[in-house]
Amino acid sequence: MDEFGGVPVTSAARTFLDIAPLLTVDELVVVGDQIVCCHQRNNGRVRIATVELNVLQAYLAQHTGARGYTKLRAAMELVRVGVDSAPETRLRLTINRSGLPEFQPNHKIMDDAGHSLVEPDLACPKYRTCTEYDGEHHDSPEQRAKDRDRDFITQSLGWHQVVLRREDMRNGGLIAVTKLARMLVRGGWPDPQNLATRSMLGALNVRKDFS
Repeated sequence: MDEFGGVPVTSAARTFLDIAPLLTVDELVVVGDQIVCCHQRNNGRVRIATVELNVLQAYLAQHTGARGYTKLRAAMELVRVGVDSAPETRLRLTINRSGLPEFQPNHKIMDDAGHSLVEPDLACPKYRTCTEYDGEHHDSPEQRAKDRDRDFITQSLGWHQVVLRREDMRNGGLIAVTKLARMLVRGGWPDPQNLATRSMLGALNVRKDFS
């Protein structure tokens, strides 16, 4: 039992265990990603995990008989350190289930001197492809200017970048998957399921302005 403002509260790990019967596996992954998220950004911003991944895993392993544990076990196999938001988690799960190669959260892209210049939300280093999920807070003039610089640096380092918005995640994320598949192919991915080609032939044409 922890304490907050003098009031006894359950720990984050215990709360995660308690809510398992109420949530789906994907919802548990969203929560789990946030609990274990930690990183240090290039701008010096540090995020400390609420519970470190190995500590959370060890705690849950002590409660294998709890209600919802089967879902928790499935969710923990999908939890990753470094995911900043729920939309990023949902995008990552969509990517994993689509047939695309796995993307890593907040991979540091280096220049030739070994300096970390940008940290995209999700990246596939093998094919030099990355994606940013830009939510509504990216709509301010100041943030748009920062994003333009981010995009320029990413592309100047030879990476294939896809900027995604909420609209791209509709229809099961088909538009997002298609855009990523096209860029992965440019990076040398063999596209064994022909995801990019199938889209260009119209099989995934769920938006009139995208064919």
